Amino acid sequence: MWRSGTMGWRALAALCAVGLQACTQESARINPLIALHEQDEPVLGLYAPSSRSGRGGDDNGASGMKTAADLAGETLAFASSDFVFDGSMEGGVDERLPAYSEYVSALREAGASARTHPLIVKTVKISDDPEAAAAGIARQLDAGVSGIMFVAVESAEEVRQGLAAMRFRSEGGTRPDRVGAAPTYWGVSEEEYRARADLWPLDPEGELINWTIVESLEGLDNVQEIAAVPGIGVLWPGAGTLRRVFSTMGPDGERVLDEEAWENAIQQVLAACKEFDVPCGYPANSSDIEMRMEQGFTVFVMGWGEDGFATAETGRRLAGR
Repeated sequence: MWRSGTMGWRALAALCAVGLQACTQESARINPLIALHEQDEPVLGLYAPSSRSGRGGDDNGASGMKTAADLAGETLAFASSDFVFDGSMEGGVDERLPAYSEYVSALREAGASARTHPLIVKTVKISDDPEAAAAGIARQLDAGVSGIMFVAVESAEEVRQGLAAMRFRSEGGTRPDRVGAAPTYWGVSEEEYRARADLWPLDPEGELINWTIVESLEGLDNVQEIAAVPGIGVLWPGAGTLRRVFSTMGPDGERVLDEEAWENAIQQVLAACKEFDVPCGYPANSSDIEMRMEQGFTVFVMGWGEDGFATAETGRRLAGR
C-alpha cells in the first residue's frame, strides 16, 4: 500500500490530530467513518432522501419526482449525518445504478465528496448468484461509494466472496482493475484511488468498509461463524426483517410480534459482535437510540425526515460529539 516516506495514512492522521504543521487534508483519512471507528466514536447516518416529492403531477405535467440535484441539495442541507445510505439496489444493481450515479454526480457538483459525504449502499444477495453479485459490487464501487452492505447473509463463505469482490485483484480480491468515476467523487487521482481503495480493517490503511447484515433464522444459526470472518467492518441485525421472521398472522388478520424472540435475535447478533470485536449496527429511531447505545451498538442508520434528524442529533449528544 501507499506510504508517505515510511509513515502510513493512519499514523499521519494521528499526527494531524495533535497539530503537525506538515499535515494537510490529503494526508488524513478519505473515509471519515473509519476514522470514527479508530477513535471508538459512534457513527450516525441517514438514508438518502426519497426521490418522491409527496405530491402528484401539476398543471405543467410534473410527475412529482425530485431531480438528482434536488436530492443532493436536501442531502447537503442536513449537516449532522456521518454517511449517506441507500438501499435501492438490494433488488438489482443494473436497474438502479444509473439513477444512483446521477445522484452521486449531483452530490459532487453541489460540493460533496467521499470525505464529507461517504456513500454506503446495499447490494444484491450474494449467494443467489455470486458471480453476478461480484460484478454488481464492482460497478457500485466504480460509482464512488465508500462501503457496501451485504444483505441477508447466511454463511461465512458468502461474506468471504463479497469481501473478495470489494478488493482489487492486485490485493488478492476479484475486483477488476478499472475505477470508473470513483476517483472523481473521492477527489483523488486514479493512481491514488487504486492505492487507497482497499478494504479496512484487512488493510489497516484501506478506505473501503463492508457492512454485513444478518436477517434470517439460518443467518442467526451461523452468526458466530459470520462474525469471525476477517474484514467485516460493521455487523448488523436486520431488525425490520427479523421482526417479520418473528411474527405470525393473528386470527384478526393482524401480525403479532413475538417481542421476546425478536429481541433475543437482535441480542444474539450483538453478542457475536462483542465476541469478535466487530462494531455492531442498528436501524435506530428517537425512541430507542439511547437504549441501543447503552447495549453496545455503535453504528446507527436512520430514515430521512424529522425523526431521523432528531435521532441523529440525540445520538451525537449522547456520544458527546
